[in-house]
Amino acid sequence: MQRTYSQLQRKENLAGWAFVTPALVCFLVLTAFPFFLSLFLSFTKWNFLSGWDHIKIIGLRNFMDLLKDKRFGQALINTFIYAVSTVPISIIISLLLAYALNGKVRGRNVLRLGFFIPYICSAVALGAVFKSLFREDGIINMVLVNMHILDMPLKWMVEPSLCKIPIIMLIIYTSIGYEMIIYMAALQNVPTSLYEAATIDGAGSAQKLWYVTMPMISPTTFYLVIVRLIAVFKVFSSVNIMTMGSPAINNTSMVNEIYEQGFVKYKFGYASAEAMVLFVIILVITLINFAGQKKWVHY
Repeated sequence: MQRTYSQLQRKENLAGWAFVTPALVCFLVLTAFPFFLSLFLSFTKWNFLSGWDHIKIIGLRNFMDLLKDKRFGQALINTFIYAVSTVPISIIISLLLAYALNGKVRGRNVLRLGFFIPYICSAVALGAVFKSLFREDGIINMVLVNMHILDMPLKWMVEPSLCKIPIIMLIIYTSIGYEMIIYMAALQNVPTSLYEAATIDGAGSAQKLWYVTMPMISPTTFYLVIVRLIAVFKVFSSVNIMTMGSPAINNTSMVNEIYEQGFVKYKFGYASAEAMVLFVIILVITLINFAGQKKWVHY
């Protein structure tokens, strides 16, 4: 009997490993190995075209050079601006849309689909559309001039004070659909008895939203904040398409800067050091969010 139980347990273990192995292999090959290779390369000076034999260990020199690199500093500032401006706005808009479309609204399914489509559309196509909209002779300037809001068309993609606005709007536009769907799922799990109790106590719609809905969906908000911050810090396609790979530093992101150093200038050691800094920044921000969740997330 003991032998039979041991054989069954061994078969279950083998079956479990058989299911886990493909995902484990993918993780090791596509995530773990590139990470540790990048960590190693961050301490080296290496041109990809020169081959493995020409790797030169230089210690912390790449990281010291980053402290003096104005281009990397500007890319870091730009990325923080994108994160701070897009994450709160997109979450607020998506919550309001989810709250509205979760009720009895005519054409609710069509509206849900319309807001979700940008999330699954090609980033290249959306970037091209937004670039066309914000051209000097584009629709945005045409509408603003015809409404007499502007006296003359603005150079959205050229002026340093304006060039980030189209990118910010594109990031918000592409993220609202996903966040809205997640919020809708969370709203449908809020017990109706809580709303009934709030109604008996004389609470209005705004009070129900603030005192009932918001606390009940706070875990979802926490999840979206973490996910969206990580996504925005890794933003690449939106910036690259809107700027057409321009080396200008006014609106470049950290990932675009890493790409520039690695795959344009072939400074793989320096690009790996930038990637490690980005990893540490994302890790620190995530840990800070987890540390502060006890103050506002209700489980």
